[in-house]
Amino acid sequence: MKSRKPDWLRAKLPSGQGYGAVRKMVDDNKLHTVCQSAQCPNMGECWSRGTATVMILGNICTRSCNFCAIQTGRPTELDIGEPARVADAVAKMNLRHCVITSVTRDELADGGASVWAATIRAIRNRNPGTAIEVLTPDFKGKLDLVDIVLESNPDIFNHNVETVERLQKPVRVQAKYDRSLKVLKHAGDRGHITKSGIMLGLGETKPEIDQTLRDMRAAGVKIVTLGQYLQPSSEHLTVDRWVTPEEFAEWKRFGLEIGFDFIESGPLVRSSYHADEQSAAFTGIESLQRTSA
Repeated sequence: MKSRKPDWLRAKLPSGQGYGAVRKMVDDNKLHTVCQSAQCPNMGECWSRGTATVMILGNICTRSCNFCAIQTGRPTELDIGEPARVADAVAKMNLRHCVITSVTRDELADGGASVWAATIRAIRNRNPGTAIEVLTPDFKGKLDLVDIVLESNPDIFNHNVETVERLQKPVRVQAKYDRSLKVLKHAGDRGHITKSGIMLGLGETKPEIDQTLRDMRAAGVKIVTLGQYLQPSSEHLTVDRWVTPEEFAEWKRFGLEIGFDFIESGPLVRSSYHADEQSAAFTGIESLQRTSA
């Protein structure tokens, strides 16, 4: 699609003390963020609020999803000091809720699960009052690896389905719809609060969106995010349509009707958008405290 972006897709520009404090924290702790690597349109708003989603296990992904701006390749090393630095950053930001994600590391025997667990434990030890949300890969559907992450006891377990079943192969390439649902169901069956999300505007039909939401609900998912797909570059999938705010509102109403506890639905919504507000109802921990920089 070559049509101009509609007005409702205008994002907030980076500004203010909060933005500068987050930028400094990321740089000083030598961290990666999905905000930067995935070209999130909400980086200006979220960083200005004193929030960021930290991305562990490097910034090179072993998968080549056709919607994602993160660099694809073969990572060469693991940073064993990363968990401590992430925990330190969470403390410096004075967060009551933090979101951690990662690239996919299929070349590792455990898919990076041990680093995930170490990071969660480090945050918990340094920041016992902070709720921890994780947005993980599928670990190739190996539930024993998923369990390594779950046993470190994150407060919310998030794994994105990303799109409807028919579009999985062209959009996610190496991922599988049923495998993602299996991972989510497994986490939910083990008593964890589960979350997932999909992008709209990739060519899906409304009946397919309906079915995807029902499938996620059947897998026990409690929190859902829906947002507009935005093409990162000319090498990525093109936008099929611009989904209106009114349609996003309709999907939110539908999702609540079929039993989801919380839905964040809008053109600029991404996985961790307002995640602190979502989690408060489940964790009992109030929304984040702003940084004082």
